[in-house]
Amino acid sequence: MNWYGKSEIVGNIGLFGGTFDPLHIGHLILAQEARYQLELERVLWILTPNPHHKPDKEITPPGIRWEMLTREIDTVPEFSLSDVELLRKPPHYTHQTVKILRDEFPDAELIYLMGGDSLRDLPGWYKAQELVQMLDGFGVMLRPGAQVNGPGLEEELPGLGNKLHMIETPLIQISSSDIRRRIANHQPFRYFLPLSVVRFIQEKRLYI
Repeated sequence: MNWYGKSEIVGNIGLFGGTFDPLHIGHLILAQEARYQLELERVLWILTPNPHHKPDKEITPPGIRWEMLTREIDTVPEFSLSDVELLRKPPHYTHQTVKILRDEFPDAELIYLMGGDSLRDLPGWYKAQELVQMLDGFGVMLRPGAQVNGPGLEEELPGLGNKLHMIETPLIQISSSDIRRRIANHQPFRYFLPLSVVRFIQEKRLYI
């Protein structure tokens, strides 16, 4: 797997999962802010091959997205890219992914990075209570003005409330789907993406 060995990471690790189709500057800003505000030693980017909650969504093949991610992630010492979900058959539940990483990094604190919408849906996730117990914290990136129903979530998932850490981020209204639409319609997209990703998309003629 593409990360430092478990003996080299004993601090906090932020787990940042997604399809990243494509990786854009919003993803990078969120990862940067999570690392700074939560004092993470490393952010581990976890590429999801095919999200089980979006079975009909057309997604770029995982190998292409992996190569695209490495162009940028490998240039940042505080970031690593994980193929933990690429190495096993679907469905790829977060519970299973975290269980594998918990075994790989027994001395590290694992902080799962997520958006406010995902936090609201967390009680419905696969083995959600066990997931809460395995993780040391949840870094929650809220939209400006959004609120968290902490008592309600604590009632549904005991122990969650003490593990929530809010991350203040700027309003970033950029989405991968909008970028794909822009490219397909020959609209400007250059400054939505890091230059390494722009060049990769042009090389591979993606999203046209």
